[in-house]
Amino acid sequence: MVVLATALFLVGGIGLLRSAAPTDAGAASTDPALAPTQDADALTAFGLAEIQLARTTADPSAYPRAQEALERAARIERRDGDVGSQTLIGLGALALARHDFAEALRYGERAVRANPDDGDAYGVVGDALVELGRYDAAFDTFQTMVDTEPDVASYARVSYARELQGEVHGAIEAMEAAERVSGTPADAAWSAFHIGQLRLRSGDVPGAAADFRRAIGIDPSFVPARAGLGRVAYARGDLDEAIAGYEEVVTVYPAAENVIWLAELQAAAGDAEGAAQQRDLVRAIQRLAAANGVNVDLEVALFEADHGDPDVALSAARAEWSRRRSIHAADAMAWALAANGRDRAAAGFARLALRLGTPDALVIYHAGVIDLALGDVESGRRLLSEALEIDPAFSALHAPRAERMLARTAGDS
Repeated sequence: MVVLATALFLVGGIGLLRSAAPTDAGAASTDPALAPTQDADALTAFGLAEIQLARTTADPSAYPRAQEALERAARIERRDGDVGSQTLIGLGALALARHDFAEALRYGERAVRANPDDGDAYGVVGDALVELGRYDAAFDTFQTMVDTEPDVASYARVSYARELQGEVHGAIEAMEAAERVSGTPADAAWSAFHIGQLRLRSGDVPGAAADFRRAIGIDPSFVPARAGLGRVAYARGDLDEAIAGYEEVVTVYPAAENVIWLAELQAAAGDAEGAAQQRDLVRAIQRLAAANGVNVDLEVALFEADHGDPDVALSAARAEWSRRRSIHAADAMAWALAANGRDRAAAGFARLALRLGTPDALVIYHAGVIDLALGDVESGRRLLSEALEIDPAFSALHAPRAERMLARTAGDS
């Protein structure tokens, strides 16, 4: 789903972190106390490497170390003159990773003023604008980024902008351009994986499987592609293979979205106890993220609306909506309101979530369920059908429900 694609940018996509020192994804990096105390460049490189470490391990405990190093670098640079663009980009990337998009925008704009020729600075600005729901400005910024520095990072942003606007074929073309200019196996694997994600989210299961396998062939350590193969197995109806795949993935890469998929697959297979354990793990992951400065209100809203406390879901959704007006924040508001039986209020937010024409099957499904609850059977059925047409296996929890609702309402419109 689109949220996942976004997250991979926001936690420090390869473009933002190309200055980072190489880091073993499975090992902790150097303690900042051991870094040269007056070497701002080394501290900035350390901070960027810590953000990268968090991205590759799904362990947010690296963020406080990144913060300490980057803030120390900024203090040293400020004492000697102005804070450098790389440090500002690092602070912006950290704010993006922690979902503090207003703060990220401020750092990104300062980085652009410090060095207008650095494409990564525009990446921070554009990512922040997207998540704040300021889409026209974000897409203009991504265009400036690719004009300034046509590389993996900028082509990836172009791809995401096209996907948000419903141009999936164009999104795939842009990501293929990103793969062609990749300078490292990690970049190429990342690009191949996202091509697969785009194909999977548009229902091209064989194409997606080939892309995920290509990503693994390029970089066998790239775990997200293995999760992609789990999704492929589910799309092909092989529940056991899908569960086995996700069990392997969450062992080494316990990102919340992977654990949620595993929980919903286990529930679909009748393993209620296993699913409950995974849901407990999701809440533990969310608490760990929050303890390390990551705002998880949007994730909490959607998860609790599906699996827990509707009041908690709505409180979290409102908190997120007060910070930003993106289509995903609108979707979270819609789904949390619906979970509380407030379907009429939910419908307005559901329409806001659809306003870009993004082919996100889960968002479209949410809108369809809300319309059905309001008695608009024709619209509800049309949206549920559209969600399944885009991606028949978009969710182990909701895709089967969509099919059942369509069967139950057949002939009612």
